[in-house]
Amino acid sequence: MHVNEKNRTPKKVDLDEGPSKSELKRLMTERQKLAEVLAALSSDALKTIPMDEAIKAAIAETNKIKSFEAIRRHKQYLGKLMRFLDNEELDTIQKRLDAIQGVSKAETAKLHHLESFRDRLIANDEIFTKMIEQYPDMDIQNMRTLIRNARKEKETNKPPKAYREIFRVLKDMDI
Repeated sequence: MHVNEKNRTPKKVDLDEGPSKSELKRLMTERQKLAEVLAALSSDALKTIPMDEAIKAAIAETNKIKSFEAIRRHKQYLGKLMRFLDNEELDTIQKRLDAIQGVSKAETAKLHHLESFRDRLIANDEIFTKMIEQYPDMDIQNMRTLIRNARKEKETNKPPKAYREIFRVLKDMDI
């Protein structure tokens, strides 16, 4: 112990007593949030997560609960179950979860790219000319007709049938 010079009271030297209460609470909240993310997964995706079967069963039960308060209590219970997992198990679960979510993020990004390309294609004929140069074996006449029809649909506020068909064609072409 050291003596504080100001008021001559003994001052404790900080020993490594482990994480503080606040840090423990943050860790538990993170684990509860991880359990909530796992509960939002489909049953097929949940089966691929490497963890104890009892926790998987408890997570699967979440979708059956309808009452708001019961859901809140169940999420706390899931957080409690997750506390018993060590850091290695949590890292393994997180890696698998990232892989599952990463696939969907990549797919979403690809769809956004296709939507953007479709909008530019309809707005500008030069984009279509460049597309013909890149993909000479595509059905040019069909695409030209779809673009013309999509423009008409937009002008007359009709349902976007050709607009959607352009998206399907672009997706099939794997642009």
